[in-house]
Amino acid sequence: MTGGAYDFERATTSLTSLSISSSKKVTLVRHGLSSWNEESRVQGSSNLSILTETGVRQAERCRKALTSMHFDQCFSSPISRAKSTAEVLWQGREEPLIFLDSLKEAHLFFLEGMKNVDAKERYPKEYTTWREDPANFCVNGVYPVRKLWGTAREAWREILLSPGESFLVVTHKSILRSLICTALGLPPERFRAIDVNNGGISVFNFNKRGEAMLQSLNMTAHMYNDHVYLY
Repeated sequence: MTGGAYDFERATTSLTSLSISSSKKVTLVRHGLSSWNEESRVQGSSNLSILTETGVRQAERCRKALTSMHFDQCFSSPISRAKSTAEVLWQGREEPLIFLDSLKEAHLFFLEGMKNVDAKERYPKEYTTWREDPANFCVNGVYPVRKLWGTAREAWREILLSPGESFLVVTHKSILRSLICTALGLPPERFRAIDVNNGGISVFNFNKRGEAMLQSLNMTAHMYNDHVYLY
């Protein structure tokens, strides 16, 4: 899949706006189950939601599933649940983890930390917009999802212009949706058209023009068996 064409050679969306040194492969991983996932709370950019024991096991499953893969660098959100997942995934590798602010999750203001059922009751208009029309969810003139599209493009540029040819990226659901959509040329209105499970793995290939081709979306076989990926 590409943003504006049916084959890789005619892909039309460059994420770098300039040529890169070589083709790149980027493996995207969503963090493992967090405490607020488990409690059905709105997470957003809060650092208070931490990786659970189940989340650690999911991260370990990801690590084993990718053990045969070579990665030149690993980029991660600095927020706790993603950082802890990245530390599990990257253990035993010599290169240091790289933390990017552009991989942080969307800031959801007063909804963060609230149980979904409570947020729906206390802020029915705002919560319904967030769930059903996220591109138009707005707080004090700020549109978090639309803003996330710019953040995602910034993250892609930072990653793709880094030295190396194969990268691992560990981050959160909303920014992952934005990364995937921006790579495919999809607008913020398609935000919920993409879903990624805890521990889900997606893979993109990029040509030297910085144009993307989606290889795999939300792979989860490793969550249920000892599957090892080679791609």
